[in-house]
Amino acid sequence: MIKTTNLSKHFQNETAIDYRDLVFEDGKSYMLLGASGCGKSTLLNMIAGILSPESGSIEINGEEMSSKSQKEKDKFRINKIGYIFQDFKLIPEMTVIDNINILKLERVDTSAADEVLDSLGILDKKNKKVKHLSGGERQRVAIARAIVKKPDIILADEPTGNLNFAIGEAVIKQLIEISKGKTLIAVTHDERLGKYFDCTIDMNEVTGGRRDV
Repeated sequence: MIKTTNLSKHFQNETAIDYRDLVFEDGKSYMLLGASGCGKSTLLNMIAGILSPESGSIEINGEEMSSKSQKEKDKFRINKIGYIFQDFKLIPEMTVIDNINILKLERVDTSAADEVLDSLGILDKKNKKVKHLSGGERQRVAIARAIVKKPDIILADEPTGNLNFAIGEAVIKQLIEISKGKTLIAVTHDERLGKYFDCTIDMNEVTGGRRDV
């Protein structure tokens, strides 16, 4: 279970985002819906330990994460969280399998790579360079890299943002399917995808937008 309490994040432009308390239950899928700038991606980054809140707490399975050192947060993220970034963060000149095996530098076991790629329908692209793939295929590689380590939590930041609706819908269906039994939190601005998730959270209501500090 992920629980956030009294979270607030400040930015250099002297604005802040305050969050209502949230609970994400184990094994459920959540869609964070809302306009740009309402704090969706910031929340994901705080849960992942990439950003630290100015105040409040984040508990994951009873562990208080916001008080841990950055090294401890990074270790937890590597071991327990699969993060699908909005811009994919793939290396175009490397092959699909090499983009996954780069996780070995963080001592991640990637032995399930073929199985994961097959489940996403891109095993035949395994030895192709990422730069030669379509947008939908690149998104599936990013998903494969996030889930190959069998994480307990999957965070997805606009996983369909660069795709047309038909391809994006197919990607979401696959993401939901392979996330069964895990906690999935996905950021999106497309409310049409809400029917595939267990819960939809309107982040405009959770944060009320930014405020001056």
